[in-house]
Amino acid sequence: MADVVAKDRKILVAVDEGEESMYALSWCLKNIISQCCKDTLFLLYVRSAQAFHSSLDGTGYLFSSDVLATVDKYSNDVANCIIEKAKRMCREKGDDEVKVEVIIESGDPRDVICRVAENINADVLVMGSHGYGLIQRAFLGSVSNHCAQNVKCPVLIVKKPKSSSSATGTK
Repeated sequence: MADVVAKDRKILVAVDEGEESMYALSWCLKNIISQCCKDTLFLLYVRSAQAFHSSLDGTGYLFSSDVLATVDKYSNDVANCIIEKAKRMCREKGDDEVKVEVIIESGDPRDVICRVAENINADVLVMGSHGYGLIQRAFLGSVSNHCAQNVKCPVLIVKKPKSSSSATGTK
């Protein structure tokens, strides 16, 4: 019987402010990361592009450079906070052999996630599902659905289970 050679896998996990993405990361660490493989876990956080478009808001008012700098700093702080939380989770629940790389980009999450998955030649994309209803999905669009339709690698959408009390209708 031939020895199985461990493949160096690139696993892309999209993280954001929601519990759903952190649950997806946790699930990935427990169920996908293998001790026999030399996996690289790419943590991707996509900042909203709104703060970067222009200095004019929707009503035509001009934002000062101080306001734009404050918004930009806040956006960077949020990104760093989310990534640090994700990296901490990787250290606590993951294997020491797993290499973690961080990618922070700005733009439409649907487009950025698809582009990054292709650029790093990801073996799998893992993302959480916000569980939007039909109407919210119609207005907001579904990032996970868009990625599942457009990314070339397999896409694993991890749905956070509802708590047992909400599932049975009790409070």
